[in-house]
Amino acid sequence: MSVPSRFLRGAGAHAEIDGDAFNDGAFILSIGGAQQSHVDLADPRNVFYEYLRRIANVIDVFRPKGEPIRILHLGAGALTLARYVQVTRPGSRQVAIERERELLAFVVEHLPLPEGTDCALLVEDASDTLVACAEGSYDAVVLDVFSGADGATELAAPETYRLLARAAGKEGVVLVNVGDDPPLAFARRQARMLQNTGYDVAALAEAGMFSGKHAGNIVLAATAQWDAEWTAALVAAGPHPAAVLTGSSYDDFARAGAD
Repeated sequence: MSVPSRFLRGAGAHAEIDGDAFNDGAFILSIGGAQQSHVDLADPRNVFYEYLRRIANVIDVFRPKGEPIRILHLGAGALTLARYVQVTRPGSRQVAIERERELLAFVVEHLPLPEGTDCALLVEDASDTLVACAEGSYDAVVLDVFSGADGATELAAPETYRLLARAAGKEGVVLVNVGDDPPLAFARRQARMLQNTGYDVAALAEAGMFSGKHAGNIVLAATAQWDAEWTAALVAAGPHPAAVLTGSSYDDFARAGAD
C-alpha cells in the first residue's frame, strides 16, 4: 500500500502519513522523515505524545467537563489536539494556524476531522494571528512551534508572550510547548518570558526533565489565577512520572543559569 505524501515548499521536505503498526486506526505524520504528530482516528481521546497529553490534561481541568471552549492552535500539525477538543468538548469553536501551506489540506484529506468539528484552518504566520487577536478572544491559546533554540526564533520573544496573554484574557489559559536539549537554556528563557506577563504560571513535564540533564518537552501554562487544585489533578493525570512546578519551584527552574 502506498504511503500518502505531499511536498511542503516552506519546509523543503515531504510530509508522509503512515499507519501506526501498533495501534489499529492510528496514524503518524512525518515531515522530512521525522515524526511530528500521532492521530488516533478510532478514538481521538487517545493522545499518544506525552507533552500533548499534558496540554490536553490542562484543557480538561481548567473548565467544567464537556463545556465548549474557544481555542486557538498556533502550529497545527495533524490537528491531534483539535480532534481531542471536539470529542471531549463538542460544540467548541476552534481556529488552527499553520504556516506550511500544503500541510493542512494534506492532513484533512487523509485524516478527516471528527464529524461536527468547527475548526477554521488558516495558513498564516502565528505572529500575524496574535497581533490581530483582541483581548480575551479565546479561552485557550496553544503555541506548539518550539523544537529548540533554532526553531521559530521570531516567536521566542517577550512580545509573543504579551500577545498570547492578551488573546487568552483574564479568564483563559496560555499553553506553550517547548522542546529543548540540556541544559534547557532555551526552555528556561521561555519560562521567564511567560512569567514576565504577570500571569500565574506553571511548568509540566516528566519529573526528570526539570533536572536539566535530558532532552525533551516542557509545557508552560499561564492563567490570571492558577488554581492550586489543578496542580494535584495534573500530577495525578500523568503521564507518569509527572511533575508540575508552580511558585518558587517554577522560579528556581526558570532562573537557573540566567544572567
